[in-house]
Parts: sequence; C-alpha cells; structure tokens
Amino acid sequence: MTAAEQHFDLIVIGAGSGNMIVDSKFDDRRVAVIEKGRFGGTCLNVGCIPSKMLAYTADVLDTIGGAASFDIDTEPATARWTDIRSRIFDRLDADEASAREYRKKSSNVTVLAGTAVFTGPRTLRVTDEDGSLLGTVTADRIVLAAGGRPVIPDAVANVPHHTSDTIMRIDAPPARLLVLGGGYIAAELAHVFSALGSIITIIDSADRLLDGHDTDVTRTFTDLSATRWDLRLGSTVTDARTDGTDIVLTLDSGDEVTGDTLLIAAGRQPNSDVLDCAAAGIELDDKGRVVVNGEQRTNIDGVFALGDICNTVPLKHVANREAQTVAHNLLHDEPMTTQLDLVPSAVFGSPQIASIGRTEQQLDDDGASYVSGIARYSDVAYGWAMEDESGFCKVLADPSTGRILGAHIVGPQASTMIHLFVVAMTFDIDAHRLATEPYWTHPALPELVENALLALDLDEH
Repeated sequence: MTAAEQHFDLIVIGAGSGNMIVDSKFDDRRVAVIEKGRFGGTCLNVGCIPSKMLAYTADVLDTIGGAASFDIDTEPATARWTDIRSRIFDRLDADEASAREYRKKSSNVTVLAGTAVFTGPRTLRVTDEDGSLLGTVTADRIVLAAGGRPVIPDAVANVPHHTSDTIMRIDAPPARLLVLGGGYIAAELAHVFSALGSIITIIDSADRLLDGHDTDVTRTFTDLSATRWDLRLGSTVTDARTDGTDIVLTLDSGDEVTGDTLLIAAGRQPNSDVLDCAAAGIELDDKGRVVVNGEQRTNIDGVFALGDICNTVPLKHVANREAQTVAHNLLHDEPMTTQLDLVPSAVFGSPQIASIGRTEQQLDDDGASYVSGIARYSDVAYGWAMEDESGFCKVLADPSTGRILGAHIVGPQASTMIHLFVVAMTFDIDAHRLATEPYWTHPALPELVENALLALDLDEH
C-alpha cells in the first residue's frame, strides 16, 4: 500500500519493540507502522533470541566435551551446523512472517515496507528498498523505535566481514574466526563458534574482555578465555587486507593475525542518522542517540522514542519497558515514567555473567562506603556437583544500612540467579534480611547467593 500524502493519528517507525505499542486500545486510531527490514527487530532476527539459541547449543557441546570430568566416556560430538541453523531460523522466520501478517490484517493499521526520513517535525518521506518514493506521511504523534546497527571501523571496512546481523546464517562454521571487539556480542559469538570447532582470535583495544563490568568479573572471564582463545588485547587494527581466501589484520604492535572469516563486534550505533532526525529538530546526544525524558518524550511535541535509538542501556527488556511507557503516555493524561536505576544484564558466554547495580570501581570513583562479600561455586554443594572451580558471586552493600548496591555472578545459571538480587534491590530488601529470613533450599545453587550475603561485614542491625 502506498503512503502518498496520508495523515495518521500515530506513526510507529520500527517493528521491533515499537510494534508492541499498537494493541486493541488503539483500534479507534489510524496508525502506520513503517519498517524497512524484518518485523521483530534485532532481538528476534539477528540478536537476543538466535544468539541465545546458539549459545545454549554451544553449552550442550561444551557439556559433552567435558563429560570426562564426571567420569563419563563419550564419543567426540559432531555438530550438524546446517541442521542447527535450520532449527533456529525456520522457527524465527516463521515468527517474523506471522507478526508481519498479523499487523497487515489490522483494520486500522497501514504497514509501510520502507525507510522513513524526516522532512519536518512530524513529516516523513518514505521510500522502498529501491529508493522509489512511496509517499509522504504526517501524524499527530510519532514513535521512533528504529533501533541501531553495528559499527564498522574504517580500518576493516574494505575487507570481507560479518557482523552479528549476518554471521549466524553462514553456511559453515569458520575454521579460523577473527573477532574484532571484546564486548558481550564478541564473547557470546566466540563461545558459539569455539564450541563448533572454530579457532578464535579476539582483538580489542581494552586490556580485558567485557570492559566496564566489575573488575573481578573481567579479570576472571579474560583469564578463562585466554586458555581457549588467542587474545590480542590492548590492540587496535591499523590495516586489513585479503591474502587469497584469508583475511589479514595488522595490529598497532606490528603483529599480524590471519583468519578465513572476520566478525566485527565493535559496538553499535543508533539509527537516528538514517531517519535524519536533525531535519525534524530532534535533539541528539554526542553519541547520536535521541534525547528523551523519563516519559520517553523528545524535545519535539508529539514525538516519542524508545529502544536502541535513544537508550543508554541498549537491552531488549529495557526497550520493552519503554514501549509500555510510550503506550501508556499515548493513551493517558497521567504520565508514566521509565526507571533505569536497576536494570539487570547478562552475557551468555562461557561462563555466563550477570550483573545488576554498581561495580566496585564505580563505588570507588564515587567515594562511597561499601563492603564486599564473595562466595565461590566451589564453596557450595551444588557447585561441587557441577565441578565448577572458577565461578563466584560478589555482592556489594552499604555497611551501615545493609542496602545492596550491586551484585555480580560469574558461572552456570548466572542469568537466572541474578534475579534474586533484582527482586531484593527493586523492593529494597537489605542484605541481612535477604540472607537470614528466607529459607535457602539445600543443596541448591542459590546457596551461593546466601553465602555471599553472609560474607558481608555489615554493622550490627
């Protein structure tokens, strides 16, 4: 359907978390959903869901490979990559198609398959993938939910490469995978392809992987990764070239690293420039993110934003919460705000990592008073059962009040166990109460959390 000179009550740009906004409460409004790519956004198609389905598959492979530690003899596992890929993407592609068809059948919704560019505060020019004009649309209210995209550094832009958008659909695992970047995308996909048999080389400018996490976390994860992969940390790429079928990267040290496949995982950038938000007078920060207040409103009346295009915490569960905020504020005079003080995060690498709240380094930088309690998987009976010698739980608390300031877990099921802290911190349950009032099932893994809480040197309550 063309959009020629149409006016809508609401336009939503982006069919990821933005698509969650339009439900039956909007049936009395004329709505347009503009999406240049696939419905479901990054998470469904190229991000959270397929990468975690792959990460779990890698966990299974690693479990089989480590069976000897449990006195089990196994034949070497063989991964059927094309079957794995089909199992994951046949399901997700069907979900994407279903979401698109559902939205197209909505009697009050017009779906525009194209790219939107602002030509004024609430005016958009929409073109299809060939650049042909679909039309110009205006709206009383507009929601920007156009997400972000991978950053491609200039030094490697001219050699064949993959990003997280493409590498999960390749025809075969690489023999030698070069990974540029040391954040969560790099860590997770290195875990996946390492388990599938790829030789991994990681190049990153930081001195440790997962820079920005608590130092005990980064130190442990980097040390473990160094036993599996070739780490070139504190390094930048100054030149890239091809040599036959190989890719050769020159580092600032003068060293060269070679692989048959290059994965660029050097960060992501918001799509505000694609929309030409500046043409609408929409305020951006120095990273190109759309500036919003707690109600998800931009500086332009009637224009809202959510998700990676505006968020300083670019996580799917945050985008979903922001979509709830936007939906409420579109419908009600009494505003709702998004709270970002206590957002948990998880890295589905090997081992898993999960965090909430402050790191020890942030507390030091702020001059805050705190105490630290640490318990190791090897300290609890279920950790013995898992033969885990490296994992730990670290909790940071105010010594005078017992208020939990931060928590960090490295090891199996970390992404699940962090929610004990999420609930406690959200409802302001102090460390002493959390440790002593609930029963902690023995010998279940959450005893790790109990022991870390009990290790805190708190003032007398």
